[in-house]
Amino acid sequence: MVLYSAPGKIYLFGEHAVVYGETAIACAVELRTRVRAEISDSVIIQSQIGRTGIDFEKHPYISSVVERIREIVPVKGVFLEIDSDIPVGSGLGSSAAVTIASIGALNELFGCGLSLNEIAKLGHEIEIKVQGAASPTDTYVSTFGGVVTIPDRRKLRTPECGIIIGDTGVFSSTKELVSNVRELRESYPDLIEPLMASIGKISKIGESLVIAGDYPAIGRLMNVNQGLLDALGVNILELSRLIYSARGAGAFGAKITGAGGGGCMIALTSPDKCIQVAEAIASAGGKVTITKPSEKGLAPELESRIQIK
Repeated sequence: MVLYSAPGKIYLFGEHAVVYGETAIACAVELRTRVRAEISDSVIIQSQIGRTGIDFEKHPYISSVVERIREIVPVKGVFLEIDSDIPVGSGLGSSAAVTIASIGALNELFGCGLSLNEIAKLGHEIEIKVQGAASPTDTYVSTFGGVVTIPDRRKLRTPECGIIIGDTGVFSSTKELVSNVRELRESYPDLIEPLMASIGKISKIGESLVIAGDYPAIGRLMNVNQGLLDALGVNILELSRLIYSARGAGAFGAKITGAGGGGCMIALTSPDKCIQVAEAIASAGGKVTITKPSEKGLAPELESRIQIK
């Protein structure tokens, strides 16, 4: 039996544009998905969704991981049990975390010999297969942890401000939202391509600000980034309520994180304003999590809340 975990992530800048090669900055956070694996007579996947075998409807990412590992080594059967702190469809990298943690667990259980770089690459390929299009951001950050630029993969200074996540509770499909943005880009390339380029420029400017720890300036750029995401049609009223409540309560900045269409927003705050910003988000209807950056990426775990049955 082996147990591995991988973190979720937030986007400081760059979601959607990163799918088209623009720069993004993402940060791993202390919300993790744990995957426990044990050799079995058949493939069994157990999660909050239910108990299945290979099932590309209920467990598309884990099923894809098993199929790809079977291309490397013979796998007759395996029992995989998943436990996660990360809400599904929330923009916090839930699919990447479960994919990377699953690869990590099977890599050790079956002695595949994959390096971290190879695990990140395989995870990205699986996300593309399932979603139709995907950036390497989520899988890379989930594998290596910390704050990184994509596609350059440079580590930046870890933020020392407060990170507050507000969850709308509205499910969103990354695959559907990425597809909608792609259709918009194809319909109006002269309008949408410059928007993508502007989002990429925000990320490039943001790099030096993250390194300098200039949180007020980072917040201002987050707000600009949010305006461009709104123009791409990925915002909803529930997200806007949480975003503007956070800003009104004194956050440096607030924006969507991830695909949008529901899921979560994030706010950066000074340590002394974390509670009042969190309360404002809660009052606007959001489920609040106060978290922090994580330097820990994919890693083996000694204990877990889950038990193989």
